[in-house]
Amino acid sequence: MAARSAPNCHLRLEWVYGYRGHQCRNNLYYTAAKEIVYFVAGVGVVYSPREHRQKFYRGHSDDIISLALHPERILVATGQVGKEPYICIWDSYTVQTISILKDVHTHGIACLAFDLEGQRLVSVGLDSKNAVCVWDWKRGKMLSMAPGHTDRIFDVSWDLYQPNKLVSCGVKHIKFWSLCGNALTPKRGVFGKTGDLQTILCLACARDEVTYSGALNGDIYVWKGINLIRTIQGAHTAGIFSMNACEEGFATGGRDGCIRLWDLTFKPITVIDLRETEQGYKGHCEGELWALAIHPTKPLAVTGSDDRSVRIWNLVDHALIARCNMEEPIRCAAVNVDGIHLALGMKDGSFTVLRVRDMTEVVHIKDRKEAIHELKYSPDGTYLAVGCNDSSVDIYGVAQRYKKFGECVGSLSFITHMDWSSNSRYLQTNDGYGKRLFYRMPGGKEVTNKEEIKGVHWASWTCVSGLEVNGIWPKYSDINDINSVDGNYIGQVLVTADDYGIVKLFRYPCLRKGAKFKKYIGHSAHVTNVRWSHDYQWVISIGGADHSVFQWKFIPERKLKDALHIAPQESLADSNSDESDSDLSDVPELDSEIEQETQLTYRRQVYKEDLPQLKEQYKEKQKSSTSKRREQAPGNSIRLHFIHGYRGYDCRSNLFYTQIGEIVYHVAAVGVIYNRQQNTQRFYLGHDDDILCLAMHPLKDYVATGQVGRDPSVHIWDTETIKPLSILKGCHQYGVCAVDFSADGKRLASVGIDDSHTIVLWDWKKGEKLSIARGSKDKIFVVKMNPYVPDKLITAGIKHMKFWRRAGGGLIGRKGYIGTLGKSDTMMCAVYGWTEEMAFSGTSTGDVCIWRDVFLVKTVKAHDGPVFSMHALEKGFVTGGKDGIVALWDDSFERCLKTYAIKRAALAPGSKGLLLEDNPSIRAISLGHGHILVGTKNGEILEVDKSGPITLLVQGHMEGEVWGLATHPYLPICATVSDDKTLRIWDLSPSHCMLAVRKLKKGGRCCCFSPDGKALAVGLSDGGFLMANADTLEDLVSFHHRKDIISDIRFSPGSGKYLAVASHDSFVDIYNVMSSKRVGICKGATSYITHIDWDIRGKLLQVNTGAKEQLFFEAPRGKRQNIPSVEVEKIVWASCTSVLGLCCEGIWPVIGEVTDVTASCLTSNKMILATGDDLGFVKLFRYPAKGKFGKFKKYVAHSTHVTNVRWTYDDSMLVTLGGADMSLMVWTNEMEGYREKRTCDSEESDTDSEEDGGYDSDVTRENEITYTIRALSTNIRPMFGIKPHLQQKEPSIDERPPVSRAPPQPEKLQTNNVGKKKRPIEDLVLELVIGYRGRDCRNNAHYLNDGDDIIYHTASIGILHNVATGTQSFYQEHNDDILCLTVNQHPKFINIVATGQVGMYITTFGFYLYLLATAPSIHIWDAMNKQTLSILRCSHSKGVCSVSFSATGKLLLSVGLDAEHTVTIWRWQEGTKIASRAGHNQRIFVAEFRPDSDSQFVSVGVKHVKFWTLAGRALLSKKGLLSTLEDARMQTMLAVAFGANNLTFTGTISGDVCVWKAHMLCRIVARAHNGPVFAMYTTLRDGLIVTGGKERPSKEGGAVKLWDQELRRCRAFRLETGQATDCVRSVCRGKGKILVGTRNAEIIEVGEKNAACNILVNGHVDGPIWGLATHPSRDFFLSAAEDGTVRLWDIADKKMLNKVNLGHAARTVCYSPEGDMVAIGMKNGEFIILLVTSLKIWGKKRDRRCTIHDIRFSPDSRFLAVGSSENAVDFYDLSLGPTLNRISYCKDIPSFVIQMDFSADSRHLQVSTGCYKRHVYEVPSGRHLMDQAAIDRITWATWTSILGDEVVGIWSRHAEKADVNCACVSHSGISLVTGDDFGMVKLFDFPCPEKFAKHKRFVGHSPHVTNIRFTSGDRHVVSAGGDDCSLFVWKCVHMLH
Repeated sequence: MAARSAPNCHLRLEWVYGYRGHQCRNNLYYTAAKEIVYFVAGVGVVYSPREHRQKFYRGHSDDIISLALHPERILVATGQVGKEPYICIWDSYTVQTISILKDVHTHGIACLAFDLEGQRLVSVGLDSKNAVCVWDWKRGKMLSMAPGHTDRIFDVSWDLYQPNKLVSCGVKHIKFWSLCGNALTPKRGVFGKTGDLQTILCLACARDEVTYSGALNGDIYVWKGINLIRTIQGAHTAGIFSMNACEEGFATGGRDGCIRLWDLTFKPITVIDLRETEQGYKGHCEGELWALAIHPTKPLAVTGSDDRSVRIWNLVDHALIARCNMEEPIRCAAVNVDGIHLALGMKDGSFTVLRVRDMTEVVHIKDRKEAIHELKYSPDGTYLAVGCNDSSVDIYGVAQRYKKFGECVGSLSFITHMDWSSNSRYLQTNDGYGKRLFYRMPGGKEVTNKEEIKGVHWASWTCVSGLEVNGIWPKYSDINDINSVDGNYIGQVLVTADDYGIVKLFRYPCLRKGAKFKKYIGHSAHVTNVRWSHDYQWVISIGGADHSVFQWKFIPERKLKDALHIAPQESLADSNSDESDSDLSDVPELDSEIEQETQLTYRRQVYKEDLPQLKEQYKEKQKSSTSKRREQAPGNSIRLHFIHGYRGYDCRSNLFYTQIGEIVYHVAAVGVIYNRQQNTQRFYLGHDDDILCLAMHPLKDYVATGQVGRDPSVHIWDTETIKPLSILKGCHQYGVCAVDFSADGKRLASVGIDDSHTIVLWDWKKGEKLSIARGSKDKIFVVKMNPYVPDKLITAGIKHMKFWRRAGGGLIGRKGYIGTLGKSDTMMCAVYGWTEEMAFSGTSTGDVCIWRDVFLVKTVKAHDGPVFSMHALEKGFVTGGKDGIVALWDDSFERCLKTYAIKRAALAPGSKGLLLEDNPSIRAISLGHGHILVGTKNGEILEVDKSGPITLLVQGHMEGEVWGLATHPYLPICATVSDDKTLRIWDLSPSHCMLAVRKLKKGGRCCCFSPDGKALAVGLSDGGFLMANADTLEDLVSFHHRKDIISDIRFSPGSGKYLAVASHDSFVDIYNVMSSKRVGICKGATSYITHIDWDIRGKLLQVNTGAKEQLFFEAPRGKRQNIPSVEVEKIVWASCTSVLGLCCEGIWPVIGEVTDVTASCLTSNKMILATGDDLGFVKLFRYPAKGKFGKFKKYVAHSTHVTNVRWTYDDSMLVTLGGADMSLMVWTNEMEGYREKRTCDSEESDTDSEEDGGYDSDVTRENEITYTIRALSTNIRPMFGIKPHLQQKEPSIDERPPVSRAPPQPEKLQTNNVGKKKRPIEDLVLELVIGYRGRDCRNNAHYLNDGDDIIYHTASIGILHNVATGTQSFYQEHNDDILCLTVNQHPKFINIVATGQVGMYITTFGFYLYLLATAPSIHIWDAMNKQTLSILRCSHSKGVCSVSFSATGKLLLSVGLDAEHTVTIWRWQEGTKIASRAGHNQRIFVAEFRPDSDSQFVSVGVKHVKFWTLAGRALLSKKGLLSTLEDARMQTMLAVAFGANNLTFTGTISGDVCVWKAHMLCRIVARAHNGPVFAMYTTLRDGLIVTGGKERPSKEGGAVKLWDQELRRCRAFRLETGQATDCVRSVCRGKGKILVGTRNAEIIEVGEKNAACNILVNGHVDGPIWGLATHPSRDFFLSAAEDGTVRLWDIADKKMLNKVNLGHAARTVCYSPEGDMVAIGMKNGEFIILLVTSLKIWGKKRDRRCTIHDIRFSPDSRFLAVGSSENAVDFYDLSLGPTLNRISYCKDIPSFVIQMDFSADSRHLQVSTGCYKRHVYEVPSGRHLMDQAAIDRITWATWTSILGDEVVGIWSRHAEKADVNCACVSHSGISLVTGDDFGMVKLFDFPCPEKFAKHKRFVGHSPHVTNIRFTSGDRHVVSAGGDDCSLFVWKCVHMLH
């Protein structure tokens, strides 16, 4: 058998020849110890040139491609390729892993860099987005991630002089990054005119924001900030690959083979040309490496590669001693026996023979056209065999100058391997098909007679097929992936090399497939060849793609004993000496119990996590069907009272004493705390599926439990309050099977039941995953944390014992080293001993293994059969096994001090039940309070007294499903029968114990008491049934008439004359009880029977079947009756357990297809129907449950199927059975009135109430708004035609020759009112913003600095407004609209503001690249200095609609506008996301933290109020419960405020305010306002609450009210705004003042004492603002908007001077040249002329039906031009007085009019139109002027046109969907500003006839800037916003001369 086991010898890596220079750069460094660190293949190498010694780091599982050195030069970071690549940080001195960073990148890690302090590491991935990621590497935690670029990134570096800045470069780009919060924000380097845009290969950062970079063409580019300032040309003649900065200057290395040194200002110092130096340390480069030959007498190895070089290596000195270049790539090599000739086979089919001594050629022969794969000299040195790709082998004579002697042609495929026989008479070959053939030498005739070959001894063994090497192939695979083998006859060991980079050792010969081996990794991909050295001291292996030569030292068995220090080397992959997995024939059979357990699957068809989605899918179907009004949920509720059961059959060590001596364990989905003195239980009900494991905190007050689930969770909860402290999710799949706390109680380890049994280490309080690793392919049973070192742990399981230590984000595991002491065995339990080195494990064979470090020291026989449980004491251990014995041991397992056998005889009198069998298998042991606590596989919990007596405390059914349940007709007892073949009677009264048990021959599925309670009928699963005496459980009678399961059994009511027996054979048999005869059979069911019920007279049977039929039969004959459903309702049933029929229609859930209702039972008063279903829910309905999807209360405690439910005889208790969880749960029924004010555990029904939540136009609009981001905005006007920059330009008729005598062209523009000197405008600075976003945001205006300043927002600008002076300052970092704003109230964070914006979260990089830049983000900033403190990029797609700071100010809560309205909590200073969860399926308007809490918050929205708790990383929520108040209905909630004692107030759409205590509604403040309550504010200092609503002003009422702390009394304030209704959107309370923001864009300050109103901010109510006009001489301007007002603003005083209500939407406005009149054009086609002084109407007229788009006075004040969307311009002569008769109009305008401008002489008018065409007309005739030359000579008075050759340059490339909307040329005539649909204001030079002219951009507006104007003297620019209804005033900065 030994041949199948792994060999006992070992290989140790001794040297690696080679260095990876291809496709990698910057991967060679000096460490602090002057050693050189680099990498080859998958190995990190540390080479000491002084000692000529190498150390290896082998923590990677694939090729390393990047390396960075820590600034202290001891630690190294390396990154690898692969599907799940990771980064290792390791110590170059000890070559041990310090940290592992994983689970972020894919494909590979291209670059790495440490920051200056060495705390953070940046990595760049090889994925399609080249992700850039920043790590806190010590903690293994990712801090931030962003897409890097669309193309490859070659280098990344931290700016060493600025802390949060990085630079990356690559294909045609360089990017400058800043890290703020969790956001990495890039700015692209601007190449400008200084240098060509090209690929940048490397970087070095200098001080003062200077960056040097090396480019592909050999230049060095120098950057300042993000701009290229100069280039150093020709620094190298080709690409610069590497650049290094040090104190004295810089070094660069290029493709030209030179290294250049530069000083600090980049002046050249010197050049080192490597092309002229002696060869340094060298390995093979290009192509693949295949050829390997070993010298027969000396320690030399020869390699030859596709790079055409052949090299000879000295294996003792580890040096290259010769190299020689050939003409062709080399594929194989061989050295003759005397060591004189070296033969090389080439890729072109030739071979060459050289003399080894001086590498001179002996002969070159080319007989073949295809590559030569293998060469072999014969053992006697006379022949050379040459194997070729064309399937032939040629034989040459050595002495005859290699004359050809023979040819072997038996193969059908290329030759792969050859071996000579020792006598040189035979040759064996392998070919590509894996065929093995034999030939006679030297002629080459094939040997077909196998007998002839039998005795042949082969000189070498390098063939991969053949009997002797069968074992190297896996059993069931025919893959051809082993490239090379070599046999060591002396050591009886074989070495192989394969395609996966693995070198393996097998025993030789190994005859049977699937032999064991030891394996060694290091090579990356293919290991192409492997050979023993001539004296078998070393193994040489060569890598194909990695060009490396590995030299391994062979350590034979005899030396291993002395070499324990070469313990398995640490590594991530299970690499080193992994046994192969083929059947472990030498391992004992698995114990039956363990066998059973390993086969359990915890997968579910439907997980509870899937329910919300399923419900959504079924909602559609449901909408049509719920027309009937459904019943309310019942008033009664049930409460879990007691559970019989304990999960022992597949769990272990899940039973503990708490601090106060209660017992904690688990069953089904419930954590149970049992008080043995009072015999009561308390329950943790936070889980929703089977709990699989439980661990106790070292202080014995907290418990961790892990459950089954798609994304299973671990809950840590307090045993006293039974509240969850933390919930850990997101790392496991399917379930968590083991948990353990660390000794300090801060950390928790958990193991999952996914395929790789993932191990996770958590910081459980924070809910953070610290580290993660794959555990094992086989099941892991236990995880134990080291009590002395928190970073160490062990796992034990099937054939598995592993010792782990934490390294950053990963764990490094070492297998237990068994040595000669034992066999690898299945470990069932493990504990640590009295030092950190000692560990003990219990095996499946009954031994205890004692480990020191990772070595097995000895084994002790402890039990007969597996040791399932083990517990460490202060001085010794206690173990428990399958043999039912508890054993106490001393502290070294030397002797067993005492044993206790669990036997019935030892049971003490106070036991709560009976022991089913002696010596039950023990699964859990725990000590405390002078007792030993024992849990058994049979579901019993026993307490063993140290002196011997045993008390049974809890028990339940054993393994197998439990279905049968019956309650007694007049006593509080019930009977159950289960697949475990027992029938049991339970006492439900206070004693809670099992009264009797009887074993059955077969399992049972149903049972029933007779009406007098004396008999008990039991249906068995084999088709028989029996009747037993209910007291003694002895048989009365039994029958066996059916073959299939008996599924229900029922006595007829009254005297119990008949017994109905239903079976899965689809029949119901009726028996006469007295005569014991079958009297009737009910036939006609098409499927198995599920439930039967008798009617009250005992005459009629109701039957349910598996096909969902409801049938009726008449007793006793069983005749089928058809009864109409109307009649069925009238029948009175003796019992009601049917789940079908009209009365039960409502009990079927929305997702009825995926889950069955398995059982139901009606109370005897026929009021309440209890049901159980396949998902483990117990539900209560009102009876009858008519109409689909009835309302219910539901309870989760069972894990999967609830198989049966029954009320007791007096309805005081409900008993439920869990099928697979084997538990019997007893619930007490709490009547409606009886409810103490205790929060109930139930959830209300799923389906949302159909009642609408109320209606209000403002709410509806806010709910339905869709927010577009700027990048996707489209044009605001319905333009059509070809955009100007795409139109073909017609040549002008008289293009003048450049020099001509014609008069000079006149000025384009009359330059009025600007002094002599024309100074171009250089910049625009935002000075004033008019507007406030009140229409769809709330609580977004706040006081700062004790009420001196207010902060609010509009568009994408945060505004700090000084109340006294009206001056403003701005936060302008948002790149899209701000939707919410909040102020941090904590004194530590004074003036800190958070704002959230609109955005899109698109991870695909389709639409440009900046869509990720528009991921919605939250900015946290300082309101005074506008510093950004943190940016949080979030996955809330669409935008962030609410933000709130926690009580300490450290946490931030945000809510998204995505479909799930995600709720997220951030630690904003670090930029980390703590927790996130879907909030609600409809809009959430506000979520706020309780002002005194960091973990509790409330969210409100459409028909929604939820109370949330943050536990660790999880968010737990409870819906607000209305049921306590009569007639309360869930309405749409709009605002929230808080009071003391856990009170919450929510404002509703109807004007009521709801008051909640915890999550229960306790009262309603009716009509707090007459309309919706939009805003509420809690004052922290005195607890008073401000509410704001929508009201019509009246004497007593007001839209703002100030209330006391409990919302009992209030004082109302009226807002004197003159509006018909006041709609308040934001309230905030300062000292004695209330700040109010309204829907009408006003911010008003109300004095609390005098109720005086002071309007601080004014703005247009509704947009867009279309009309804009600036006064000809003063700093005034007018704006006209859709809200029907024209407003006059004063820029200097920063205020509104006047407003006119027009009653209709205004579209355009214009001053007369003197500024004495104003013309206003309306949306309805009317226009009005006002006198400025008196605001009296001078005249008005309506000649058009459609919108007036522009209106203009002629410069001589005589004419008025009116342009409309009726494609017309009308002229009016103002000198004729206010009658305003039209004198003429312009004809044939092709589309609607956009802008108009008069010429300076008032004789012409230019009109720009909606089809991108500009026309010129004569005034006043309206004739179309066609002559281009004449047009070119016109001087215009103003220029506002967006069309015309003079302004082609304003149209951008990106304007496919969006337009430029407005333009204005400055009065000086040399600058031009435009506004566009993206919300940008741009500044150009005028004229700009070149396409895509250069410009400056200014952002701040939302999408669509509608109009823009210069004020007089070009002092300011005013821009008007479309979507944001805001006006921006920009100050013009003029260029200095």
